[in-house]
Amino acid sequence: MNPFGLRIAVPRGVMMGSTLDALDRVGVDTSEVRDNDRKLLFEEPGIVTMRPSDVPTYVESGAADVGVTGKDVLMEQRTRDVVELADLGYGPCRMVLASIAGDPDPAEEALRRLGVMRVATKYVTIATHYLESTGRQAEIVKVNGSVELAPLTGMVDAIVDLTATGTTLRENGLVIREEIATSTARLIANPATHRLKADAVDRLREALVAG
Repeated sequence: MNPFGLRIAVPRGVMMGSTLDALDRVGVDTSEVRDNDRKLLFEEPGIVTMRPSDVPTYVESGAADVGVTGKDVLMEQRTRDVVELADLGYGPCRMVLASIAGDPDPAEEALRRLGVMRVATKYVTIATHYLESTGRQAEIVKVNGSVELAPLTGMVDAIVDLTATGTTLRENGLVIREEIATSTARLIANPATHRLKADAVDRLREALVAG
């Protein structure tokens, strides 16, 4: 059952449970989704599940009318043509600049020496924009796996990464040097859907925000 008549992109991973809980509260029956963690498309409740990073792609293309993803994803994919409708408040994380504990702050060192800092990250757009906006030159190294390894092996001076508690950073001997941004779950919509199905989209947004 889906009282809004919209196809909703739901992120898999850490935000999935909270997103399904939120949809249940507004009348979308998510029991089928909870009962089958391998299936991806659920016609009756109008839900399609995917990686958080894929949600803007599906919403932009119209394969989903609306979706939920993290603000970090929207910042990284800032050129996607989607409408950000609401901050849903759950799934809080921080985008941070971190480096090896006990070492000099690499960002301060780069400024002092007028040198180039090497930074590893999965979030190339965010890291590039942030470092440029703060007047620092950086060589960005794209890493898809465990980014914490990069400074430990001497490949880079620092990392830009998303953290919820900072535990993984601490366990790998890294410390947060700067906080770049905060991220929470956001409701987004396809621009055409936002116009053509405005009543349904607005009802869903208001219901989710009201909680």
